[in-house]
Amino acid sequence: MGAYRENPKTKGSGIVCAIPQKGVCPNKCDDCFFQSGRSHFEPLDKNLPNLPTPEDAQNRVVRVNDGNDSNVERKTVIAATKDYAHKFYNTAIPENLGTFDAPVVLTINPGKMTDTQFYRIQADNLMFVRFRANTWNKNLQHQAVQYYVKQQTPVVLTFMAYFETADKIPSDHRENYVFRKRTLNRYWAITTKAWRDIMHSFEDTPYEKWVYSCGKVEGETGTSACRHCGNCLREYYATLERMRNVEG
Repeated sequence: MGAYRENPKTKGSGIVCAIPQKGVCPNKCDDCFFQSGRSHFEPLDKNLPNLPTPEDAQNRVVRVNDGNDSNVERKTVIAATKDYAHKFYNTAIPENLGTFDAPVVLTINPGKMTDTQFYRIQADNLMFVRFRANTWNKNLQHQAVQYYVKQQTPVVLTFMAYFETADKIPSDHRENYVFRKRTLNRYWAITTKAWRDIMHSFEDTPYEKWVYSCGKVEGETGTSACRHCGNCLREYYATLERMRNVEG
């Protein structure tokens, strides 16, 4: 394991990140930045595990598994992060969520499920669910929102970006994407207009206050930097309050 590497996306946000495992993630989701060969962790075999010191984490919230998955080697992950006062876990595996000792973010349509189906699950420590969104899975977006809002679980839409368009973006949706630089690399990312159309579709509905975008503004004029978002910090502390009330 080399020196700790800060995630450029979370810089200045009050969040630091941790990956307790070695190597690649067995989930192998399509378009995963972590093991694309383009991440700030390369080479993975040299720079993982990647754990902030307790001093680095002081007065910050630790995002556990900004790469890999907290449900992979779960006991190792929990043990490696036991000294962080504030943390939340990230997983795309809807199993044993109640065994985690802190709030959990679940990606509900990972990998090949992205455009076809989503996990339906309930857990007391569920911080929010993450939905991998694009302009051709709108119907699935609304189905997921309807399901999770009924149990008052927030839904954060993570807008997918594509390194190559040939077989990833349907031809009738190409106009909704523009090739631009995101945090470190250039991708085909959703346009501002297409992003706004999706977010506006939840306005003036019972779901509006439960649906958020990962990143304050997406598109060619926007950013997905955590510093300008705040979803994770807001929902982390809201989840602690809810869990405290349940336990009380």
